[in-house]
Parts: sequence; structure tokens; C-alpha cells
Amino acid sequence: MATGLMRRAIARVPALSPAARAVTYREHASEAKSSATPKTFQIYRWNPDSPQKPELQSYEIDLKECGPMVLDALIKIKNEVDPTLTFRRSCREGICGSCAMNIDGRNGLACLTKIASGGVATMITPLPHMFVIKDLVVDMTNFYNQYKSIEPWLKRKSPPENPGKENLQSKEDRKKLDGMYECILCACCSTSCPSYWWNPESYLGPAALLHANRWIMDSRDEYTKERLDAINDEFKLYRCHTILNCAKACPKGLNPGMQIQNIKRLERTS
Repeated sequence: MATGLMRRAIARVPALSPAARAVTYREHASEAKSSATPKTFQIYRWNPDSPQKPELQSYEIDLKECGPMVLDALIKIKNEVDPTLTFRRSCREGICGSCAMNIDGRNGLACLTKIASGGVATMITPLPHMFVIKDLVVDMTNFYNQYKSIEPWLKRKSPPENPGKENLQSKEDRKKLDGMYECILCACCSTSCPSYWWNPESYLGPAALLHANRWIMDSRDEYTKERLDAINDEFKLYRCHTILNCAKACPKGLNPGMQIQNIKRLERTS
């Protein structure tokens, strides 16, 4: 883009001869080439249709021609270098949670993670301890089934006071849901939890338990006891050992470990 602007600027200068214009353009093009900022990305590759084992494949791009986020680099690689590279993405705004992956050893959203400066290569792998479908795409079936198991919807026993209208809630009760409703189910927290690595089929994990607490604490819900009884299990709930990797990994700044501790307190007092 900068080269094109310089070409048009030179063309507008009548005092320069054609030969001088060519020399000036070559000098600018050489300077632009020398000022490139190369960056290497080592990306996990695995194709289920190929007999080859998983490997890290290196790609080099110019950061001067790329956006600032890791997702920008992945899109550039897919569009311009290797169209077979597979990954999930959607909103690019940290809302959908689709582009969750492990970047330089830490779970996060590619759209919110800035490309690290410096000459060290950036390593990108799938979310840890998940079955890989292809490249950076993991199987989220078990994760979503666990979320479904906590019945993440409003449940009431009594009919609404105003049929056809919303169930009202005070501002104070609404504030109790802060730090929980913002979860986007990206699975960064659950896949960073050692307890979830060891017991993925039986331990619900930080994300599902955070949402369980969200409905337990909702003043409009009337199934609090039933919800507590449903997760009062040695594995579903008490595999959490408060390691708090979940809080460090959450791209939204939430603390699932704190919400799990609240559930445990309610279990003791109920």
C-alpha cells in the first residue's frame, strides 16, 4: 500500500525525468523491503485423513502487512500461504469464544491475544487435553453436554405474577450475577484445569459449575435446592482443588474458582 502511494506521488512530480522517477521508486522499494518485520508462527497441524503424525509447521509472515492480533496472523496465513490450515473463528471481538486455542503455552482467544514482539517464534496449538478434529479445531461435544447437564435456563414452580411479562428482579439481586453471566463458553478455563484433564467425563469443570452457580444465585429461579442436589457429587463438584488455573486463563477476567467455592459453601449450609 505504501509503495503504491509513493508511486503515485512520484508520478505527480513534473520536474523528475522518467529515469529519475525509476531510481527513486527502486530506492523506496528497497527501503520498504529492508524494513519488513518477519515473524515465525509454529502451528499444530494434524489431518485425520492423513497417516502422518501431528507436527508443528512453521510459517513466516511480515507483521507490517498483518493486523496486531494472533487471529489476524492465522487469517493471513490461511488466505495467502496455506489454505488447508483449519481453525474456528467468528466475531473477532472476544464475544463468541470460537477462536479459543493455546498460544505460547497459555489458553486464550486468538482475536484478543496480541502477537508477541521479538524474534522468538509464536507457538499455536489446540486447547489442551481435548480430542482434536483437525489442526486447531477440537471436539467440544463433552464440554457442551456438561453445560447442558446443569440445565442453564430459568426454572420456576409458581406461575408468574404477570402472565406474559418478564420476571422482575431488584438491582441488588441482579448484581449478584456479575462475574458469571459474562461467560462465553470458550472452554479456556476448563481446558486449563488439571482436575478436568484427569476426570473430563465425570468432573463438570469450571465453566459448567460457574453457570450452575449463576442459576443458583438467580433470585428469579425457584429450583435452588434441586440444583444443589444435582451437583452435590464427589466428582461433579468436589474434584475442584482450587488450583485456580481457570481464573488465570479466562479471557473475560472471570473467576470460576470463586464461584465453585460459593457452591461448596451453599452445599454445607443447605
